[in-house]
Amino acid sequence: MMHAAWSRLGRVPLCELLLTVALGALSGLAEAQSAPGGPPAVGVVRAARQQITETNEFIARIQAVGRVAIVARVTAFLEKRAFVEGSEVKTGDLLYQLEQPPFQAQVDANKATIEQLEAQHQNAEIALERAQDLYNKAAGTKANLDSALAAERALAAQIAGAQAQLRVAEINLGYTEIRAPIDGTITNTAVTEGNLVSPTSGVLATIVSQDPMYVVYQVSLRTGLELRNRYAPKGGFSAVVIKLRLPDGRIYGHDGKLDYVSPTVAENTDTVTARGEIANPVLPGMKAGQPGARELVDGEFVTVLLEGVEPITVIGVPRAAVLSDQQGDYVYVVDAQNKAQVRRIQLSGQSTPSTAVVASGLSAGELVISEGVQRVHAGETVSPGPASPPPGGNTAAGNQ
Repeated sequence: MMHAAWSRLGRVPLCELLLTVALGALSGLAEAQSAPGGPPAVGVVRAARQQITETNEFIARIQAVGRVAIVARVTAFLEKRAFVEGSEVKTGDLLYQLEQPPFQAQVDANKATIEQLEAQHQNAEIALERAQDLYNKAAGTKANLDSALAAERALAAQIAGAQAQLRVAEINLGYTEIRAPIDGTITNTAVTEGNLVSPTSGVLATIVSQDPMYVVYQVSLRTGLELRNRYAPKGGFSAVVIKLRLPDGRIYGHDGKLDYVSPTVAENTDTVTARGEIANPVLPGMKAGQPGARELVDGEFVTVLLEGVEPITVIGVPRAAVLSDQQGDYVYVVDAQNKAQVRRIQLSGQSTPSTAVVASGLSAGELVISEGVQRVHAGETVSPGPASPPPGGNTAAGNQ
């Protein structure tokens, strides 16, 4: 009989045989899952302590530390521009040369006036000595002595005034050479050679410093208070480091430091201004002043990553394990009797879409249901098993 059965099977096509076996297996599985009275199977993970770097993200703008508008201090014709537009200049470099002869002539005239007054003053001193000698010998009058003294003092005052005028003339002569007051990149010139410039001509060019740079961003008052409470006991500004995410998604290769927080709150946005300082050196293989020689550009938008210097230890669970209702966030934990219990928790601001960082309400080592939570009810017995491993790591990064 068995031989006959195998003979009949031998005549059944192989594909039909495999289909029959598969349908039978699925039917048995469905019957097992629909069996009443069995506890629901759930996947659990053990709440574990892990170290994370506290991070907050903010949209920020790069800002030059120094910015100087170059203007003329005297009225004169512009004779020469001594810089290349867009290049980097150093403190003291000559930028513009103005017409000098009229100012040099004024200096020379003031010097001649001083020499003339000094000659008159010498004669007045001699006259004063003679009047004093005659008065001491009772051969002269007190009136003559007073007159000689007044003439000598008047000429001394005129010399002092002429010397002051000479200093003004020399200062104005110096203003005919407009030099760079800071290091930085200079913009294009607004006035070309041959034009008359004056203090009312406006900005001739602007110098923008390059290294270091400021990174300025706005922080909501609530977030600012949280950051203050978090880092003030750990050293304040020195307890955080600034990293930048550039517009193309790359992390900038230099770290910065927080150096200023505004003491006032903006009324229209309820934010405070924070500022950090970060290096902006010349890129390898480039020369200062070349286009794109430095990574950071004044006015550029970046993302600030405000990170704690020291990592902290937190309790993390998969984000899929966290449920929410009107009372807040909660998870299901499995007790020693394999019963699901509701556990109210409070999440930390360092939570990510994949990992929930628990600030309170959960202890390390507790079994948390992360798979099959939809089939669980409080107080119900469950059949726990290891949850599937996440596709990525559980690194907790921060949000704003």
